[in-house]
Amino acid sequence: MKSAQKLRELLSSQNILIVPGCYDAFSARLIENAGFPAAFMGGFAVSVSRLGMPDTGLISYAEMADQGRNICNAVSFPVFGDGDTGYGNAVNVQRTVKGYADAGFACIMIEDQTAPKRCGHTRGKQIVSRDEAFSRIQAAVDTRESGADILIIGRTDANAVQGMDEAVFRAKKFIEIGADITFLEAPKDEKEMHTYCDNVPGPKMANMVEQGKTPILTPSRLQEIGYKIAAYPLTLMLAGMNSMKQTLKAIKQEKQPENLAEFSELKDMAGFPEYYKTENKYRV
Repeated sequence: MKSAQKLRELLSSQNILIVPGCYDAFSARLIENAGFPAAFMGGFAVSVSRLGMPDTGLISYAEMADQGRNICNAVSFPVFGDGDTGYGNAVNVQRTVKGYADAGFACIMIEDQTAPKRCGHTRGKQIVSRDEAFSRIQAAVDTRESGADILIIGRTDANAVQGMDEAVFRAKKFIEIGADITFLEAPKDEKEMHTYCDNVPGPKMANMVEQGKTPILTPSRLQEIGYKIAAYPLTLMLAGMNSMKQTLKAIKQEKQPENLAEFSELKDMAGFPEYYKTENKYRV
C-alpha cells in the first residue's frame, strides 16, 4: 500500500495520531521501530541538522526534498513533509508538491508566510495576502488532483500577525479549496485551540513545541479539543542534544559515558543483518 493511502486510513480511524518529528533517516527509523504510525519531517530540525543554520528560509527545496527522499526510503510508514511556502510562486508550489510526492512523502504542508519564512514559534513572522495564500493551496490541490499521490496540509501563521479570526478564516478556506488537513500554528492557550477546532472542519494538527508558544497537552486532551494529529517536531532533537552534551562532557573529563545504547542495537538499526543476508545470497 502506498504511503498516502496508509495515511488516509490512519486519518479515518478514531484515535488521534501521535507523530514525532524526524530529521534524518536514522531518527525516522527509530520512530518507526518504536511503534508510532507516522513521522513528521520539519524544516526547523532539517535546517539545524543538515546545515547547522536556523529555520529562517535558508534551506532550499532541493535540500529538503533530498533529505525527505532518504527518510522515506528508510521506513515503510507515512512521512509528513514540511514544504514551507512552496519555495516561490504557485508554479513553484506545484513543482514542490510533485517533488515531495516523488520522494515518497505521504503528505506535504504548505503555509501562508512571506519568504523568507520563519519557525512558527520565533519572532518576525509575516504572512502573504489572502489571495496569495489561497493560490498556494489551490496550486497544491491541483497538483494532487493531476496525479501526485500526496495529501495536503494547509498551514496558517495568521494568528501571530492578524489574530485568530483571520487564522480561522484562512483555515476554513483551505478546506473549501480542497486541503486534506489544516494546521493553525501557535495558538496561545486552550481557548484559542478550541476556537480553531470548533470552527474549522476536517482533520486538524496540533504542534507540540516544548517551550514554544502553544501549551503542551496530552494527546488524549488534544483529541478531546478536536485535533486529529499531535506532532512533536523537535522533541527527539531536544532529547538527543541534551544526551550528546552530557556524553561529550564525560569524554572530555576522561569518564566513561553513561546510558549508551548497545553497539549490537546500533548495527541492527543500521540494517547490518539484512545486508549480511543479502550478501550471502549473492556470494560468489
